[in-house]
Amino acid sequence: MPNTLDKQYQNLLRGVLDKGVNKEDRTGTGTKSIFGASIRHDMSEGFPILTTKKIAFKTLVTELKWFLRGDTNIKYLQDNNCKIWDGDYEKSGRTDGELGPIYGKQWRDINGIDQLENLITGIISNPDSRRHLVDSWNVEDLDKMTLPPCHYSFQCYVADGKLSLMWNQRSADLFLGVPFNISSYGLLLLLLSKETRLEPGELIGNFGDVHLYSNHLDQAKEQIQRSSYSLPEAKVMCYDIYRGDFDVELIDYISHPSIKAPLSN
Repeated sequence: MPNTLDKQYQNLLRGVLDKGVNKEDRTGTGTKSIFGASIRHDMSEGFPILTTKKIAFKTLVTELKWFLRGDTNIKYLQDNNCKIWDGDYEKSGRTDGELGPIYGKQWRDINGIDQLENLITGIISNPDSRRHLVDSWNVEDLDKMTLPPCHYSFQCYVADGKLSLMWNQRSADLFLGVPFNISSYGLLLLLLSKETRLEPGELIGNFGDVHLYSNHLDQAKEQIQRSSYSLPEAKVMCYDIYRGDFDVELIDYISHPSIKAPLSN
C-alpha cells in the first residue's frame, strides 16, 4: 500500500525550506517558519511512523505512558531511558523532579476532572457528540509549567463504526518534535479504539507555527531526498489505558537510518 505519510511530511519540510520566513525564538537558535499546515492519515494504510528516518519508538511509547498515568515527575522518564524532557527540566532550575502541571496533569486531573475518563465515557455513551475533546491549554496553570503545551488539544470523532482523532499544535518543531507527535497520537488513537471497541479511522494533525530550527536545515534537505518504505503495523497487547500500562509491537518497521540533530530548549 502506498505510503502517503512520509510524502506529506516531506512536503512540509520542503514548504518550510522554500517558503519559510526567518524568525527568532525563545531558545535563541533561530528558525525558518510558516504558519498553518495539516496532515491526514488513514489508519487502515498502516501505523503512522516515518520511514524516511528511524524514529525512536520506545521513547515516544514511554512518554505517552507517562502522560496517560497523569505523571508530571521526570523520574519515570529517566528510569525508562527517556531523555526528551531533560533539557527543559535542567533549564527550569528545579531540583524536585517536577515539571509542573503539564500534559498528564491536565489530561487526568484538571481541577479534579479526569478528561481522559470523560472522553472515553462520552465516546461510548454518545458517539455523535461534538464534545469529545481533551484540552491541555489551562491558562490558570501555564506559568506553573516548565513548558506550556505545544500540542494543546485533541478531539475525537465517531462515524461508520470508526474512531478518528485530530490534534492541534501551536508550535511544531518539524524535524524533531512532529515525527514523535504523529506516532504518539497514532498510538493514542489505537488505544482509544481498543477501549471503545471501534475501528481506528483517520489521524489528523493541525499545526500553527511550523518551523525548522536553523541547525536542522541540512538534515531536512537530506531527509527530503530519501524514498519511503511501506508503513508497519502496530499490535497493542495487555493494555490498561487508565494506568498507562500497555505493550505495543511494531511489525515490519523498515526505515532509513536516523538523522542526528540537536534539540533546542
